[in-house]
Amino acid sequence: MSTPAAFLFDMDGLLLDTERVFLEVAVALLIRRGYDPDAGRAFFLTLVGSSDSHARERLEGLLGQAQHVDAFHADLYAAVDARLDSDVPLKPYVQGTLSALSGNGHPMAVVTSTRGAAARHHLSKAGLIGHFAHVIGGDEVSANKPDPAPYLEAAARLGVAPERCVAFEDSDRGATSAARAGCRVIQIPDLRPPEVELPDLGQHVATDLAAAMAHLGFSTPV
Repeated sequence: MSTPAAFLFDMDGLLLDTERVFLEVAVALLIRRGYDPDAGRAFFLTLVGSSDSHARERLEGLLGQAQHVDAFHADLYAAVDARLDSDVPLKPYVQGTLSALSGNGHPMAVVTSTRGAAARHHLSKAGLIGHFAHVIGGDEVSANKPDPAPYLEAAARLGVAPERCVAFEDSDRGATSAARAGCRVIQIPDLRPPEVELPDLGQHVATDLAAAMAHLGFSTPV
């Protein structure tokens, strides 16, 4: 197996353990609005990996009028920002993996559905942003995941053919985007509906980032 020329990382649920924060806050807000918590959790699990625009479309179907979605979004992001302001939790092995890769000069980028400004803020708070040549948000690409555009555009910014990149994703939408772009894909599932099987994209599935790097022939410092 040849060494990748570049490494492309999703952010929420892959580098940052933030999907759980969003889920907990969203379900609490739905309970306050009279929704069943189990139904709310099931609904939000289907949004993992979605762009803001796609999530908004789905929320309009759940909440009804646009002003209800606006109010929910405002409450959601205010509460999440407050939680993450004091601590941005990392997924296992992230710090050691990124430090080792950047220390050896491997080019890296973040490819996330989160808006670029928010993504860079969270990565800065987590102490990770210095590892990446580019952080590309969902509002900074021509189309969102599962379209291949985010990964095609990230590879182009790094000056590397997509086929020579390895992409790390937790969500099905993200893994599909990377596979369609022609990247080698490693999926590390995080939060997902329990009844939904992983898509067959030719991806390698790993339990965590250390196992993913071992598959590529890299050791991961703890």
